[in-house]
Amino acid sequence: MARNTQVHADHNPPPVTRTLAEFVANHPSGAAGGWSAAVDHEAHRTFFNWLGCGIGAAKHEAADAALRALAVMQPAPQATVLGRKERLDMAGAALVNGITSHTFDFDDTHLKTIIHPAGPVASALLALAEVTGASGRALIDSLVLGIDVACRVGNAMYPDHYDRGWHITGSTGMLGAAAGCARMLGLDADRTQMALGIAASTPVGLREQFGTMTKPFHPGAAARAGLLAALLAREGFTASKRALEAPRGLMQVASTKCDWNEVTDELGSRFEISFNTYKPFACGIVIHPAIDACAQLRAAGVQADDVERIEIAVHSLVLELTGKKEPKDGLEAKFSVYHGCAAGLLFGRAGEAEFADEVVTRADVVAARRKVVATVDPAIDEAEVRATAVLRNGERREVHVEHAIGSLQRPLSDADLERKFTALAEPVLGAAAVHELMAQAWSVGKSANLRALAQRSVPA
Repeated sequence: MARNTQVHADHNPPPVTRTLAEFVANHPSGAAGGWSAAVDHEAHRTFFNWLGCGIGAAKHEAADAALRALAVMQPAPQATVLGRKERLDMAGAALVNGITSHTFDFDDTHLKTIIHPAGPVASALLALAEVTGASGRALIDSLVLGIDVACRVGNAMYPDHYDRGWHITGSTGMLGAAAGCARMLGLDADRTQMALGIAASTPVGLREQFGTMTKPFHPGAAARAGLLAALLAREGFTASKRALEAPRGLMQVASTKCDWNEVTDELGSRFEISFNTYKPFACGIVIHPAIDACAQLRAAGVQADDVERIEIAVHSLVLELTGKKEPKDGLEAKFSVYHGCAAGLLFGRAGEAEFADEVVTRADVVAARRKVVATVDPAIDEAEVRATAVLRNGERREVHVEHAIGSLQRPLSDADLERKFTALAEPVLGAAAVHELMAQAWSVGKSANLRALAQRSVPA
């Protein structure tokens, strides 16, 4: 049978790969006025939150399994694995730190695209900085620019790319990691263009994997791929100069929506890291409004034993992503809006402890979960929920959450981030070490190099 090889594509796209390469290679440092103090502080918040999440999950079985697998390859002990005494080659460290930073699903979120940008970018950068002796200023600059690349490409393709089933953190994160590492290595625009081109052939991540250890593998694999792409480019390895925008390039292959203006508009004056947010709840971001609402019901005096049912009106994406009614373990519960509501109602919070396997299967939690009735309402936004507690006495108590805590409209403060960091890292490192590490992380942009911080990130 004859096959039609002609697929609709834009054959005259703008030179996106080159434009981003020149931006990454040539934009001034934040220290030289390349962006505002507010952007610089947000970069420190992003790094701070990533570091706490990575350390917090260091003892998770996913980290154990990854380290056993990598040990077979006999890696050179170049770089730190957060929260662990083992050391790996820098690509291996980028992989494992990317995994642990996302294992609890507690990391940062660029809400416009649902990208978790720090996992791929910061994981690659810390490993590279530790080996090369790069400064904290170089790390912050590279983080800002790398995240800008990943999120701008994400902006151009979202939501079509995501709706097709790509986990957008992995499928754009390798570009952010490559851009950040190219900047840290001091590559010129030509070699940065090659780094982006190489990385464009390594997208990773399918949404089918949500609820398994392979979901956090995606940012780890993206970190490793982006780091390798930059190292290859430094040595003269070549790629298409149009790897992002060409008719058979990454963006047009992976998405029918390619809004080129999203890549280039206000490039160098608007930084996507400014729109980063940080989770108060250790689960998928679309569940957060429901948890917030149920926690508010609890704070208003609603008790689980008095509830006949909890009615929640949600966006369709909530049930598509988090419709697991009977999660079997903590990883599945992170994708169960029913469990999230139960946690909010019973505990008033949903940190990692509320997603422990033994909590997920507890009788009172299961009973509360089964009282939740979720309905799609076309008038409800992704960031919104209406929750009604129908009590046994017939009373109805309603809460409307337009924007959950942790959103841009209701952001976590620096003090909130410190409490979150402490809760995650203290069980791994101890209180004294965590206090010192937090101080180092807040001032990372002033560090001569990152080795002392990396050493403080592992148990004594």
